[in-house]
Amino acid sequence: MIEAIPPALDGERVDRVVSLVTGLPRGEAAELVDRGDVQINGSTVTNRSKKLRSGERLEILVPVATGPMRPAADPSVPVPVVHVDDDIVVVDKPAGLVVHPGAGNDTGTLVNGLLAQFPDLAGTGQPERPGIVHRLDAGTSGLLVVARTAEAHTLLVAQMAARTVERVYLALVLGTVEPDNGVVDAPIGRSGRDPTRMAVVASGREARTRYTVLTRRLHPVATTEVECRLETGRTHQIRVHLAAIGHPVVGDTRYGGERPAVPLARPYLHAHRLSFDHPATGERVTFSSPLPADLVDQRAQLS
Repeated sequence: MIEAIPPALDGERVDRVVSLVTGLPRGEAAELVDRGDVQINGSTVTNRSKKLRSGERLEILVPVATGPMRPAADPSVPVPVVHVDDDIVVVDKPAGLVVHPGAGNDTGTLVNGLLAQFPDLAGTGQPERPGIVHRLDAGTSGLLVVARTAEAHTLLVAQMAARTVERVYLALVLGTVEPDNGVVDAPIGRSGRDPTRMAVVASGREARTRYTVLTRRLHPVATTEVECRLETGRTHQIRVHLAAIGHPVVGDTRYGGERPAVPLARPYLHAHRLSFDHPATGERVTFSSPLPADLVDQRAQLS
């Protein structure tokens, strides 16, 4: 792949940009640089800390995915599309739908459904997750943007890196949250006790979540509805951060949010607003998604 470095990534290390563009873990991206599989303006670079400049041409030789890792189109997977144009697709993902193939989920993912509707996605981004710029947990519903072209993918990834994409979530948590506004600033990494879980750990990656209290309720148990804004995008970030301050997301069995008084089959977490600069026009665009029926029903049981 060949990418022109956008202004948002000016001054970033080459290994970080390779990681962002390809979707590979930082360590694997650094290995590509070390092996001489990365070129800047036609010249091989092996210094992983080299700073890139806006407008430079970055060429990356990425190993081609083969076999079951390359997803196939599946028209049986419904994809609720909010917006589509030549450059992007905005999707309102339902809860329970995995975003892209991975361990234990080779088929039936959002990507499989997207490829059936938009075959051009197959050549965009990383082969095993074409078009994907960011993700939502399987149990989380709501908005995400998918890139239809290599240029759109690069520009959207750059906005994610520059933290100019606004991602706003609605969550219902256990307990009474105080004060009305706050920031959870705590690094997140793999749990030392269970590597399938994330946790606040000193050796983790920087993570910041802002929250605003919307409504507090007391019955049948104390709960608080909050609006959360991601300043970073770590795995399970909102769920881990809210649990870390003693207010796990209702229905989140992995992080302590399961209570008989508020039964819910998935975490009460919905990505309800998404804003970014359109990669083709530069215009700021905003999309919103109403609260799904299962969460509306759950909220109606509270007082």
